[in-house]
Amino acid sequence: MSKPIVYFIKDITPENLVRIYEVLPRELNGNIGVKISTGEMGGHNYLKPELIGALVDQLEGTIVECCTAYGGSREEKNKHWATIEAHGFRPRFPVDLMDEFGEKEIPVSRGFHLDHDIVGDHIDDYQSFLILSHFKGHMMGGFGGALKNISIGIGSTHGKAYIHSAGRTTSSKDCWQKPYIADQDDFLESMADAVRAVTDYVGAKNMVYINVANRLSVDCDCDSNPAEPKMADLGIFASIDPVALDQACVDAVKNADDPGKADLIERMASRHAEHILEAAEKLGLGSREYELVKLD
Repeated sequence: MSKPIVYFIKDITPENLVRIYEVLPRELNGNIGVKISTGEMGGHNYLKPELIGALVDQLEGTIVECCTAYGGSREEKNKHWATIEAHGFRPRFPVDLMDEFGEKEIPVSRGFHLDHDIVGDHIDDYQSFLILSHFKGHMMGGFGGALKNISIGIGSTHGKAYIHSAGRTTSSKDCWQKPYIADQDDFLESMADAVRAVTDYVGAKNMVYINVANRLSVDCDCDSNPAEPKMADLGIFASIDPVALDQACVDAVKNADDPGKADLIERMASRHAEHILEAAEKLGLGSREYELVKLD
């Protein structure tokens, strides 16, 4: 079988976001959810409305989010809405907190640890999804890209706790404490389980994936005070294979001619971050081998 294609454009502009979406060999239809991270209050690395606006407008998409499981400005829905407004997403776009009024369980087929995932019940309001991710580091996962944006991102507060604890608890208080906190590889495998659940439920044919590799901090947009990036922006990557897409971004960091990459590489290595790629590939969610097609 041929390797999946990952498309790449170096210049990060609104026009190039539209361009890279348009070359993907899959068209999104119906009511389209655009899954991003709207960013923790105080943070500043999230994908800005002025960058993503042209693409969201073209798709007539709705920005979709779910509440967090770690306190901060986005676990409680009213504070989350205030953050969304402060960061300029509303009223610029239609926005939906998918778990604001309820959640639902969806099955995990032959997962590592989970037999179900818990997501916002508004998932049923969308026929297709653009998973539009800011690729960067992450305190727990090592990196955050498409796979994290699907798994943790589409999980409700209870769902996020369930993933972080590898199925031991749905409590956002308990999931960070022993004996509920999961071993690192179990956590990464549980994220892959959740990706499997969402992909099966929505349908792979109804999902496409874009990663913007800019503001490459070692910390996630869920951090209200992220470390400043030490390496330069890389570009925009897109694929219909989320595993290939995240792998291409990891490889681009490793291969960058940039001494500032050392901290992000260390963050990924110390969290065994690429294990999520191994796990997702074993679950049939994509391929770690890919062909990179440069559009510049």
